[in-house]
Amino acid sequence: MGFRPFVSRIANQYKLAGWVLNRSGEVEIRVEGSPENLQAFQKALIDQAPPLAQPNLPQITNVSTEGLTGFIIKHSEAGEGADVHIPPDYFVCDDCLAEMQDPVERRFQYPFINCTQCGPRYTLIDRLPYDRPNTAMAGFMLCPACRAEYENPLDRRYHAQPLACAECGPSLTFRQLGGPDITGNPTALNACIYALNNGLIVAVKGVGGYHLICDATENAVVERLREAKHRPAKPLAVLLPWRGIDGLDSVREVADPEFSELDLLKSPLRPIVLMHKRQESAVLAESIAPGLREVGLMLAYSPLHRLLTDAFGKPLVATSGNISGEPVLTDGEEVEKRLGQVADAFLHHNRPIRRPADDSVFRRIAAKPRPIRLGRGLAPVERTLPFEFKQPILAVGADLKNTVAFGFGNRLVISPHIGDLGTVRSGEVFERVIADLQELYKVKPSLIVHDAHPDYRSSRWAKKQAIPIIKVFHHHAHASALAGEHGITENMLVFTWDGVGFGEDRTIWGGEALVGCPGSWVRKGSLRHFRLLGGDKANREPWRCGLALCLEAGLEWESCPNDVELLRHAWKRDINCPVSSSAGRLFDAAAALIGIGLESSFEGQAAMGLESLSEPSTQYMELSHYRDETGIWRADWVPLLPMLMDATLGICERGSLFHASLARLIAAQAVLISHETGISKVGLSGGVFQNRLLTEQAAFLLSQQGFEVYLPTEIPANDAGISFGQLIEAAAQTAKTA
Repeated sequence: MGFRPFVSRIANQYKLAGWVLNRSGEVEIRVEGSPENLQAFQKALIDQAPPLAQPNLPQITNVSTEGLTGFIIKHSEAGEGADVHIPPDYFVCDDCLAEMQDPVERRFQYPFINCTQCGPRYTLIDRLPYDRPNTAMAGFMLCPACRAEYENPLDRRYHAQPLACAECGPSLTFRQLGGPDITGNPTALNACIYALNNGLIVAVKGVGGYHLICDATENAVVERLREAKHRPAKPLAVLLPWRGIDGLDSVREVADPEFSELDLLKSPLRPIVLMHKRQESAVLAESIAPGLREVGLMLAYSPLHRLLTDAFGKPLVATSGNISGEPVLTDGEEVEKRLGQVADAFLHHNRPIRRPADDSVFRRIAAKPRPIRLGRGLAPVERTLPFEFKQPILAVGADLKNTVAFGFGNRLVISPHIGDLGTVRSGEVFERVIADLQELYKVKPSLIVHDAHPDYRSSRWAKKQAIPIIKVFHHHAHASALAGEHGITENMLVFTWDGVGFGEDRTIWGGEALVGCPGSWVRKGSLRHFRLLGGDKANREPWRCGLALCLEAGLEWESCPNDVELLRHAWKRDINCPVSSSAGRLFDAAAALIGIGLESSFEGQAAMGLESLSEPSTQYMELSHYRDETGIWRADWVPLLPMLMDATLGICERGSLFHASLARLIAAQAVLISHETGISKVGLSGGVFQNRLLTEQAAFLLSQQGFEVYLPTEIPANDAGISFGQLIEAAAQTAKTA
């Protein structure tokens, strides 16, 4: 962060003698001088701190003078406690950008330029204290010029641990099948630009892993990438060049952004931000985000990406260099082996990446950008809690969109996005991240919390460890994540709507209304249940969901694209037809019945398509609620089915009616439950509430009914927030047994 060099500068400014050192996350300072200068120094520690430092108010102890002279930065020391803080990876700062673009500077166009205020951190650190020998830069010996900067207290690179230049630092290598390696930063970069201009797909090593990069304006190139990566429809992120006075002209050419989206796009996080496509723009290839109104945009965050976009001058596809669902790849040999059939060429560099960090993703919902994925620039996410954990706890999250989290003391740490735990590599990265966080934060869990689903890979891993475990139900974790984020300890009502979650009654939940607080959630509302035809197959084949709803309602789906007799037989005999109340599968069914999403090549595809073709609507269908045999309020979706299958209505009209009716359903169910419980706080959590149209309409209607409405703001609503919710829920449960 450059905090110790900053301390040295202001100590010299106020003519104070002493020293500063880093003790595993805590900065210890000893200063001697006049009372007036000591007081001014204390104030400057906070008021003038570097932007990334964000120091707490100092703890001050009066000590006897020792007659010290001068001020020095001492070698870091390893502390005994777990009060360490691991910074995320930062974007390249303005000072370094200006230097990189100045031909008279010795780091002109150097793709790994950095200083104390920018550059990699999380993906670079081996262990703490954060000193160069403890990072992936240990193998790069500083040249005399860099050494002089590193040791000069007046230089902005004073003790910048990733410090390097073209003489002593990392370098690029361009490799293309059948040709010689092209080494050296300018020549390798030029070869990469030439390849991109000629329609090639290049795997480019960044800060937290590789991107697959190609020309985003050429439909044939994008289609070839989709075919090679077996990614037929999932939207692709676009990396834009910095253009115009504010750098955002290229953004406005392809999107109609809100101010908050632009602010986030330019922020130090440099995330992918989902924005409305500009309809009249023909800049981007149609196949970037087929069938969707939004496109994911990002600006360059590393000096290498800035050099690429400046030189190419047009939008670039920048999708994760991975096998779909897996963590992003970080090793050059592995990338060439596993992505050799996708990429035509490779731009490698020799700065090691210690652990993967995919790009963070945000979407604006209810006037605020909200995280969809925690990644580079943002994670590990650290939070200080208003309570203390009884013991260090590890939460292993869900199997999709997996993150893991540690709780210790009054602190909580959430890992970056790991991915879907369905492959060998995902499992390896999952275990490595757990081990790394234990080592970095010097914390060893004495309890593991896992999802209640017995077949989750994360749950099976937890059960194999020689550590006590507890289980948390999936939707309890969603509810506790929302309550924990907002610090709510009193009873509230949380709608937890998603695709799949193992319920207390051993059915598949996903459209639940839970009342209570962390540690004591009670199911008060749900959706009318139905049976999923083929179990997990229904996740990938939404037409099965549509057929299941029709069978449950006793309706014929005349335009069903497949033979239904065998499935009708299985449904009648209850063969591989698990009972579900999933709102996510209800959205899939609606898309299928309308005729826009019969098959899904990625999770949420049908629901995303349905939202994209729908509009806010004041018209809706009133859905009835009834009590089931256990006293739970259930909302009946059956009246929606004839409307969804009515071809005399336009697709947009049907989709809009569906969204508006479900928003009314939420508000009506909240009123019913509130009359019984007196609860006035209502939250919306779970992956379905990434749907902007549904969430904004539901939040508005709830507010009209006088409820205080809470939405996820810093923790993703989807399964990426499950590990956080597991910790909040586990802390509450263990506190009860104290």
